[in-house]
Amino acid sequence: MIRDEFEPALQRDFFARLSDSGALAGLFDHLPRVYLFVKDIKHRFVKVNRAWLSLHGCVEESEAIGKTDFDYHPPALASQYVEEDKRVMASRRPLPEQAWLVLGADRLPLWYRCTKIPLFDSAGEVIGLAGVLMPYDHADTAPGEYQRLSAACGYALTHYPESISVADLAKRANLSVSHLQREFQRLFGMCPTTYLLRLRLLMARRELESTMAAVGQIALDCGFYDQSHFTRAFRASTGLTPLEYRRRFARGTK
Repeated sequence: MIRDEFEPALQRDFFARLSDSGALAGLFDHLPRVYLFVKDIKHRFVKVNRAWLSLHGCVEESEAIGKTDFDYHPPALASQYVEEDKRVMASRRPLPEQAWLVLGADRLPLWYRCTKIPLFDSAGEVIGLAGVLMPYDHADTAPGEYQRLSAACGYALTHYPESISVADLAKRANLSVSHLQREFQRLFGMCPTTYLLRLRLLMARRELESTMAAVGQIALDCGFYDQSHFTRAFRASTGLTPLEYRRRFARGTK
């Protein structure tokens, strides 16, 4: 009991004595597959590590400071990241192990696990948050296993407008259908068909944001059976119809 009473005070007093609050964050520069970011209450980046810079096509940290997710990601994704930030800060509680599609500097979406924690000032007020991203191949799996799934994911990225079966993906990964399904569930926390659906929806959102193509054409171009199938899936994912989404997030036409 005595130990439990004094441990919080010991921890609090130790960190209060630190001369440089950013010193510990420097450790993240030596973790190449862990992406650290710190944001203020206005969702502006105030600290990122080297891996994060590389993921977002930056060289120096100064390029990122003061910017937001909207400077690096399509509005659809950026708005989802920011909405989650708001929930973390409003709840004042950590939000662990969320699955996110993130576009890297090569503009290809990959799945990451994201954990965020709120940050407080000395008066106990929330002043921002800190988060880490880790690619799904980072946890509890050998690199070779992920590389096999990468072949399936890469095939999905280049052929998503086409009719793709789980058997097609399994063939690219040189796995049986049942083995592929187990590996997708273990690594990504979802089945291959859900992965493919989310990928198609991401691509559709990008089309809605940047073009005035007809919704029916976007549906076909992104691999959906027809416009009604697309609209149902889109509304289930975003809470908006494709046209409502376009009105809210369009950034110009061409």
